[in-house]
Amino acid sequence: MKKLHTYITPLHFHYLGWSISLAALLGSLYYSEVANLPPCDLCWYQRIAMYPLVIIYMVGILFKDRKLSYYAMPFGFLGLGLSLYQMLLQSGLLSYTESCRFGISCLDTSYKLMGVFTIPMQSFVGFLLIVLSTFGAVILEKAKKDQK
Repeated sequence: MKKLHTYITPLHFHYLGWSISLAALLGSLYYSEVANLPPCDLCWYQRIAMYPLVIIYMVGILFKDRKLSYYAMPFGFLGLGLSLYQMLLQSGLLSYTESCRFGISCLDTSYKLMGVFTIPMQSFVGFLLIVLSTFGAVILEKAKKDQK
């Protein structure tokens, strides 16, 4: 029986990361421009972590850059931390500070996908999948290197 890394390559994980970041970019633009849900300050910071990933993945895939995971990983962890922080604020597990001074409150949970998933939860899942895809690519790269 062949090993899994003979069928799945790091490139598959990079395409997954690119797809997730592109879906997140389009989804966030839909929320703000079509659904008229203005982003709060923390949402803007999460966008700042997500938007470059579309380009980073695209360029890394086009140039077959073996270090692509290492470029994407910091953005994934940054966004993961920001979305987790906002989820904890919204759930009341962390006390609210003046982190969102202008515009809409970061505690606003008026929009929930399927009545359950707040926008920070959706962001958290997206960033988590990106982090996992970068780890998957790194693990496969190392397995490929060890096989040689």
